[in-house]
Amino acid sequence: MLAIERQRRILDLLTGAGSLRTTETAEALGVTDETVRKDFEMLEKRGELIRIHGGASRPEKIRGDLPFTQRQTVRREEKQAIARLAASRIQANETIFLDASSTVLTLTEFLPDLPLTVLTNALNVLTALSDRPNLDLMCTGGLFDAKSQSFIGLTAEKSLQRYNIHRMFLSGSGLHPERGVSESNARQAAFKERVVANAEDVVFMADHSKLGRKASFFFAGVTDLSCLITDKGADPEFVAGLQDQGVEVLIGE
Repeated sequence: MLAIERQRRILDLLTGAGSLRTTETAEALGVTDETVRKDFEMLEKRGELIRIHGGASRPEKIRGDLPFTQRQTVRREEKQAIARLAASRIQANETIFLDASSTVLTLTEFLPDLPLTVLTNALNVLTALSDRPNLDLMCTGGLFDAKSQSFIGLTAEKSLQRYNIHRMFLSGSGLHPERGVSESNARQAAFKERVVANAEDVVFMADHSKLGRKASFFFAGVTDLSCLITDKGADPEFVAGLQDQGVEVLIGE
């Protein structure tokens, strides 16, 4: 079977299943796991799927439909590179906000050993940092959303009025060079809009697959961002365009 035929078959399988496992796909096509991984890589470069740990998923599923635990495995190396660089911006005695995205959760692995106040609406962030004695760990409270493992709604938004947020670390479904940052969930977008308005320094953490994309609900303009931290797969023209608008862009290696 030619590569083009094999890849067409992979897309047919993906359309029906929504996500694929590497081993099962290899068995179905009668090829090795390595061949399937190479096909996944090629199809990802064409924007026709997104690789996840152990397989692949349709692009439209990856940001909204996948469970949070599975989203954590998507572009794991890129997220770690981004998180390392984001952690280097943090200074002692700051109040920082960490959102409920899987990219920002990765930041908890690299958080510096400094006295900090960490404010979050993410249950996973609270759990990850619960044993750090040098942190004042604060939760917004609010309506718990099981899908995102986060607190949202009016109570969460109103709690933000009590804090001076020095740095906000967030991600989203997409960053468009003209429209700005967007989310697929309206309540998440409304909450993040409120945090952005209360933060002195807004750091958007996103791997290159989110750059140029638009989701359903915009919550911040490009010029609301202080900094974009992305990975080395980012389009140089996209990066230059953001820099022309006054946004600092850092590339994680």
